[in-house]
Amino acid sequence: MTLVETDQPAGPARRARSRRRKDLGEYVARTIAGVQARVLRTVPQPEAVSALARLRRGIGRQPGFDYTLERYLQVPEQLLGRLPSDSAEATDAEHALHDAVTLYALHQQSCRERMHVDGRGLGQALSDLVRKSAGPDGVRRRFAALGTASSYDESIYHLRGLVTMLRGHQIPLDYGLLADDLKILRGPVGRPKVQAIWGREFFRSRPSTDDDTPAPATDLPEEDPS
Repeated sequence: MTLVETDQPAGPARRARSRRRKDLGEYVARTIAGVQARVLRTVPQPEAVSALARLRRGIGRQPGFDYTLERYLQVPEQLLGRLPSDSAEATDAEHALHDAVTLYALHQQSCRERMHVDGRGLGQALSDLVRKSAGPDGVRRRFAALGTASSYDESIYHLRGLVTMLRGHQIPLDYGLLADDLKILRGPVGRPKVQAIWGREFFRSRPSTDDDTPAPATDLPEEDPS
């Protein structure tokens, strides 16, 4: 396991960001970093651009939906974790990787900056979004809905809306950390743990003077039709 680093300056918020990625998160981060580098070349690699478009269509679908995306969505055998009693069912690791990578594809769409960066947890990214958004209350409402979601599918639904908002302000996050969180979220007792982690990241990233003065921006759509 590797201690993730962040490009952000030191300070009170910096101390709240040093979470460690687990093995699955490290694998997801490497996978995404590879496709991100190819997409953000001066001349983007057509295969990578096409892959992101197809990955976006996989949001909310089951792992294994597109055989041509094995390069991005296959989980190595040693990371599969506990196998379900029905071998046809996806493991928690397969769901977590699938959802993290497809959400990244949504986040990176049309952006020429890196939307996956090491060390930026979801709560931190959403705290940044509150400060920069023209509608901070809408961000808080969506985040609150994520924090009270009662099912994994409901959580992914709210995450999709939040990622769309993050993309609008080009605020990145660490998709390796997100994959680790999603794997825990699927566990029988993992939901409150992960929701609390996201909440602490959010609260600790808030400045002592809670200045939510909105930046000039138009309202952002919460869903992406592509």
